[in-house]
Amino acid sequence: MKKPSQGTRLLLLGILLVVVDQVIKYLVKTNMELGEQIYVIGQWFRLCFVENEGMAFGMAFGGQVGKFLLSLFRIVLSGALIWWIRSLCKKETTPTGVLVGLTLITAGAIGNIIDSLFYGLIWGYAPFMFGKVVDMFFFPIIRDGARVIFFSPVFNFADSCVTVGAFYLILFQWKFFAKDEKKVEKKH
Repeated sequence: MKKPSQGTRLLLLGILLVVVDQVIKYLVKTNMELGEQIYVIGQWFRLCFVENEGMAFGMAFGGQVGKFLLSLFRIVLSGALIWWIRSLCKKETTPTGVLVGLTLITAGAIGNIIDSLFYGLIWGYAPFMFGKVVDMFFFPIIRDGARVIFFSPVFNFADSCVTVGAFYLILFQWKFFAKDEKKVEKKH
């Protein structure tokens, strides 16, 4: 049996990440009430069902027009990332880590696009492209009775994919991007 190509493995990874994200969101949406919290690890880790307009940390941007522009931007950006990953796969010099990091970011973006585009239709509260993003992970830390917040926004698995992918690229794959930047500088 022939080993799957690197592109096929990345596609499967991306699909797996989007499916995990959507399954978690579906389970939260169908088993929790909006605003409900489930304490998973004491006070430290909670599942907290919230919905937001789709920007980072639950921010809103320009009403319906802003929501449309944000959705359009995400779709274009995801398409560009997919194109970039495909073109990088064709180069034998591209480190696997770069491709995995970009795949994490792309899968996370697609997971949140699905919410924005379809959740309003599926759950019957908004037209196509005006759905809300489902978030559920919350990590407050409690010390000596005083509340210390580790990370106050409630986020989802897709957000985690984007964040982990971006930090991974910055921390461990920066040389790849610096190398490309030096090539551009030499041409000018």
